Order: sequence, then C-alpha cells, then structure tokens
Amino acid sequence: MKNTKQQHNILIVDDTPENLRLLATALQREGYVVRVAPTGDLALNMANTETPDLIILDIDMPDMNGYEVCEALKENRSLSVVPVIFLSALQDTQSKVMAFERGGVDYTTKPFIIEELLARVATHLELHQLRKDLEFKNRSLFLTVSDQEHEIYAAQISTIVALAKLAESRDDDTGMHIDRVGCYSKLLAIAAKDYKKTKTEIDEAFIETIYHASALHDIGKVGITDSILQKPAKLSPEEFEIMKAHPVIGFNTLNAVFNSYPNNKMIRMGADIAKCHHEKWNGDGYPEGLRGEQIPLSARIIAIADVYDALRSKRPYKAPFTHEEAVKIIKEGCGQHFDPDLTNIFETIHESFDKHWDLLQIPSTETTI
Repeated sequence: MKNTKQQHNILIVDDTPENLRLLATALQREGYVVRVAPTGDLALNMANTETPDLIILDIDMPDMNGYEVCEALKENRSLSVVPVIFLSALQDTQSKVMAFERGGVDYTTKPFIIEELLARVATHLELHQLRKDLEFKNRSLFLTVSDQEHEIYAAQISTIVALAKLAESRDDDTGMHIDRVGCYSKLLAIAAKDYKKTKTEIDEAFIETIYHASALHDIGKVGITDSILQKPAKLSPEEFEIMKAHPVIGFNTLNAVFNSYPNNKMIRMGADIAKCHHEKWNGDGYPEGLRGEQIPLSARIIAIADVYDALRSKRPYKAPFTHEEAVKIIKEGCGQHFDPDLTNIFETIHESFDKHWDLLQIPSTETTI
C-alpha cells in the first residue's frame, strides 16, 4: 500500500539548527517530505515556490518573528489555508493566544514530546486534506446544483468533519454531552421564541440552527494538551489559563470555514458560540469580557445549557449535582453569569431539561477504548 504521508510536504521554520535536524529526522522517518528554513523570509520564499501542506513555525526568531511570518502567510490568498503549528519555548498564555489570533491552528511548547507533536501533525494534515477534498468536490458539484444547494452541501460536510474530530477528542463523554446541550438549547430557544425581547431574533430557522451549531461549542478543546484536558482533578490557575484559550481556538477554526462559505448561518452561529459561550452577563467571563447583549443570543442560550449539563455530570473532581441543585445554581447566577430573561424562561421549563437528561445518558453497556 502506498504511504499517503509521502504526499504531504512539511515546512519547518526555526533558527536553531538542532531543532531543524531533530524535527526533520522524525518527520522523514514518518514518511513526510520535509523542507527546512532558518529564517522567516526564506520560509515565505519557499512557501511561495511550493505550497506546503503544513508549517511548523518557531516564534522567537531574528529579523522576522513567527507571528509576522504567520500574518504574511494569511495575507497570501494561496497560502492562507495552510495550517500552521507554532512550536515555541514561550509558555505564557498571552503568547499562545497571540499565536491563535494570528491564525495558528495549534501550539506546542518546547521542550516537546516528539510523539505528541507527530500526532498533532497527522491530525491537522488530515483536516487540511479533507478540506481540500471537499473543495474539489464542491467545484465538481458547481455545474449541477444551485449556489444555495452547493453552500448547504459544503457546510454540512465541513461540519461533519469538525464533529468527527471532536468525537475523537479525549473527553469520554463528549458525544452525549453534545447531544444533551443541543436538546437543551433547542428547548430554551423554543421557549424564548415568543418572549418580547427575543422574538425578533428567534424564528424556526434560528431554533434548528442552534440545535446543530451547539455541537461546535467546545471544538477548540482539540488544541488543549492531554495533560490538562484529561487531568483527574481540578485545574491549577495556570492550567485554567491555558484551558481558557479554547474559545479562541474554536472561533479561529470555524471562522476559517465561514470565510469560505460566508452565507452559511450555521457556521457563523457556531463560531459565535465557540467564542462566546464562556462570557458572562456581568462581564466577568472570557475571552473578551463581553457583557449583557454584547454577547450573541446564541451563546447566552448555550451558556445555560452547557452549565446545566456540566453540573449534572460526574467529574473526577466532583460528584454530579441533582436537577434541583443545578436549577438552584443557575437561578443564583441570574444577572451575573446568565442572561436574566433567559434564566427566567429556563425556570419555567426546567423540568424538560431533567427529562432529556434522563433520556440522553450513555448506555451502561458502552465500553470506552
């Protein structure tokens, strides 16, 4: 069987020769075609000469740092979709957030575990290849379907790819959590449809869209390291700061898809939800500290649905709360964490949340591999 890795070429950009040799050797052993560049300018020239399938990029380099290189790549139409994994000795949260804001898809700190980096490379190459395959199929479909049908088809496939990757994430309960949050969000949106302050924003299309787009709320967690995501205890303040980067990661991932399909409301809503579902009504949330109606309505709905499910769920560091306890906590967050109008609406329908919690449990016979 042909080694498909040989079809992928990877560009490594680092001003340290030892790092270039180590990475190049490891990637070549995996069957990848590897090119190396010790400076940002040379890397851009090489990328323009032959488009790489993925770039591993250091930040702290002379003349042109990694942030500047990534920005230049994203400004180039033919190179803007190339996934960039930042590899840096900078471990502070701000450096990581800046990397994702510049368009990076992942961030690994030095010293790194080569096996983990190889796994991340393989995942992002697969995503990149799926996106290229999707675009090819879309071009083929263009002559046989209308623009609208073409957009819907492309968005559906893009979403399936994202959900498939999310399902492969390291959270054992991810799948059922997604189903429950989708149901809770739809229930709350239906109840809010005729409310005077939200009825102009919520229609049948909004309800169906939020049901599907809710699945994308935590997609950014694919960029969080296993040691944090799977930690069997509460996170330290430093670890929590890293975890707080996942809304930005998720937004960047979905916004890249939205840029290709700008008329698709589902991807637009998914990007809003991914970025803003941890914002709080009083402005104490993250990543931007938005307050009140600055937070998209979809994200305010998801906030209640997500927190309710988190409270009801068992975690290594806490026992599950009862339905009554979860309702009490959400009511206490009215006007602080949660939209007060949506909280009041939740109070009128909370029994349906409990019903769906019971219906959407992981079967006891399920085995986690």
